[in-house]
Amino acid sequence: MVKTGKRSESTRVALDSLGCKLNQAETELLARQFAEAGYQLVSPAGEADVYILNTCTVTHIADSKSRHRLRLAHRRNPDALLVATGCYAQRVPQELAQIEGVSLVLGNNEKQYLLQLLEEAGCIGSPVSVQQDSTINHYTGFRTRALVKVQDGCNSFCSYCIVPLVRGREKSLPVDQVVAEVRHRVAQGYKEVVLTGVKIGSYNYDGVNLKGLLEHILIETGVERLRLSSLQPQEISPELIGLWRNQRLCPHFHLSLQSGSDEVLSRMKRHYSLSHYEESVSLIRTLLPEAAITTDIMVGFPGETSAEFEQSYNFCQKMEFARIHVFSYSPRQGTQAAQLPQPVGDKIKKQRSQKMLSLAKESAQNFSQRFLGKTMAVLFEHQSNGAWSGLTNNYIKVYTKSSADLTNKLLPVKLVEVRRDGVLGGAESRRLK
Repeated sequence: MVKTGKRSESTRVALDSLGCKLNQAETELLARQFAEAGYQLVSPAGEADVYILNTCTVTHIADSKSRHRLRLAHRRNPDALLVATGCYAQRVPQELAQIEGVSLVLGNNEKQYLLQLLEEAGCIGSPVSVQQDSTINHYTGFRTRALVKVQDGCNSFCSYCIVPLVRGREKSLPVDQVVAEVRHRVAQGYKEVVLTGVKIGSYNYDGVNLKGLLEHILIETGVERLRLSSLQPQEISPELIGLWRNQRLCPHFHLSLQSGSDEVLSRMKRHYSLSHYEESVSLIRTLLPEAAITTDIMVGFPGETSAEFEQSYNFCQKMEFARIHVFSYSPRQGTQAAQLPQPVGDKIKKQRSQKMLSLAKESAQNFSQRFLGKTMAVLFEHQSNGAWSGLTNNYIKVYTKSSADLTNKLLPVKLVEVRRDGVLGGAESRRLK
């Protein structure tokens, strides 16, 4: 739906994103489309003539953040054209269309045609010829790790999840398209590529599964690091993990758990048991002892008893995760769980969340502690408060001080002390000084 808006002859475009890595990957692709068409990309926090927000709707908090970002963008630039797209825009476009300043709301299916639609509708001025770098610094606000979409949609229909309703059924991108995108990112200067999608473990295009896709990328591109965004425990197999003999694959597996109680998993309609999950973790750690295993945990699912929460807590403790993303259940209209009885009160959700967050902090520090004294390659991303930060291949955040520009540098660093949410690194290379 489009509101009549005044045409701008300027070309400053700000792209903003909330939510998952898939959203971020799609936003990066939009950024490239606008840049290659001649529009000037600017920071979402700066002055823009067009502000585009790729929204998330996985929880009510995500909805609230989307509305807040749009209102803030309107206050910052009252004359700017505001565009809302993404999952919230797909679910209830009328809510976003009512926000002051929003001129265009597009669902996920129309997102890829955003630039074309804006130009055809006369909502955006003609681009000017702008000389822009072809390197990774070209896209204001994006990371030095490239996010490449390989798949979309989900057929699982977990009882709490709105994603299949706003993303549709599973569909995979052609192998050649994915390989070409990875090559393009490598040519731009990216050293690490993260493959992302709603459910990348279900990737299948003309008989090529995820294992086959990884083999194509490793053989046909020169990417230095290849990371997967997320997998399901039932997608782990000896054949898949065997590919990690190639050290270009990052030993980091995000295996979504959601609950450490079999009873809750059943009500969630997850397609695995705790014993199956534990077997997958054991297989990874047997073959890759230094691998990081990270996860998501939901607290306060309808009917979650104190005993079930304690089971979940104890299971997470047993798994010794490298990181745990903790979030509270949020009812989503249209899902089965929204109709379940016995809602858990907000006070109890908060208490359980705080306890699980404490475990998450402890688990992350314990994992990092294992690697103190080792020298590991770190891909540095940005500088803040005088310190550079980056990631090891197994997802440990490393901080170090240097007067040099370390952006997108892959350098050896000795891990010396657990600090904040990561590790303090000491220089092992003169390039750090």
